[in-house]
Amino acid sequence: MSLEVRVRHRQGGFLLDAGFRSTGGLTVLFGRSGSGKTTLANAIAGLNRPGEGVIRLGDTVLLDSARDIFLPAHRRRIGYVFQDARLFPHLSVRHNLAYGTWFTRNRETVAELDQVIDLLGIGHLLDRRPSGLSGGERQRVAIGRALMASPRLLLMDEPLASLDEARKAEILPFIERLRDEVGIPIVYVSHAVAEVARLATTVVVLADGRVVRSGPARQVMASLDIFQGQERAEAGALLDTRLAGHEPAYALSVLQAPAGRLLVPLLDRPVGTPVRLRIRARDVTLAVCQPDGLSAQNILPGRITAIGRTDGPVVDVQLDCAGDLLIAQVTRRAIATLPLEVGRPVFAIVKSISFADGSDMGPPA
Repeated sequence: MSLEVRVRHRQGGFLLDAGFRSTGGLTVLFGRSGSGKTTLANAIAGLNRPGEGVIRLGDTVLLDSARDIFLPAHRRRIGYVFQDARLFPHLSVRHNLAYGTWFTRNRETVAELDQVIDLLGIGHLLDRRPSGLSGGERQRVAIGRALMASPRLLLMDEPLASLDEARKAEILPFIERLRDEVGIPIVYVSHAVAEVARLATTVVVLADGRVVRSGPARQVMASLDIFQGQERAEAGALLDTRLAGHEPAYALSVLQAPAGRLLVPLLDRPVGTPVRLRIRARDVTLAVCQPDGLSAQNILPGRITAIGRTDGPVVDVQLDCAGDLLIAQVTRRAIATLPLEVGRPVFAIVKSISFADGSDMGPPA
């Protein structure tokens, strides 16, 4: 189901003037605190009323200021999961879930109760009250309650922000299953690169109330202008690969991407499994000739497609490797002495790979 958003909304001294289009999957609204992510999410939910704009969900017009159309929040069929779970403290998990079904009268259901319980792994929690749950468990129940209301769209506003790393690792697989199995579009607010890398189908980057970049996650995350200052350490690219085989004699697995073959430490996954990788720019070295005699096993041929700002000691370089985009961070001196320029063929030497589940594995030496 498509979502079209174009809004202009003033809130105090802040002006949101933003728009994007999503065709399903999980769309991340990404940016620093104060960039307008939550204000935009609230406009979609109907919790604020933009002075100008259009919001359409499928064939339903949620907002059209020119025609004086504003569908109130309770009629939009949007499930909202907040940073804090906001469960009813006096009700058990079972009855918190049942509360969601109150909104499903005369509607088609998105998922049955047993399916939601299985999807979120909360069957053992049904008789507990929220005070007896961990933070991750509370968030899973909050997601379940939202699903039981049979929404046409699920909004998640930084649902992991209040959780420690262990609880985040616990809940992320359930959000992945939600994205892949339930079949309703998700709009997910986050400023965490790791969450974007793991979950996003589409990324909408906001800054100062405006959309500065939007599109498929792999393209957006490989852009040169998203990360500035200290955030540049997080710059990198996403590769969607498939597990092509194993080399047990060397404790290695082989991943295949359009960019080429990648060797990683042995994965306990069946051949054919899709594997999303995150390759940080700081872990990519460039060579202008075919490297020889290196211990590094992952070397991908490519061509320079863009070079970032050259007014500092380190420069971001974007590469096209058979359709896969990579970013390398090299010194300004290397740009001048090799020299590196747009269009030049190069070889990307990948020193370390992160899997989208958050685990880090350097390539075999």
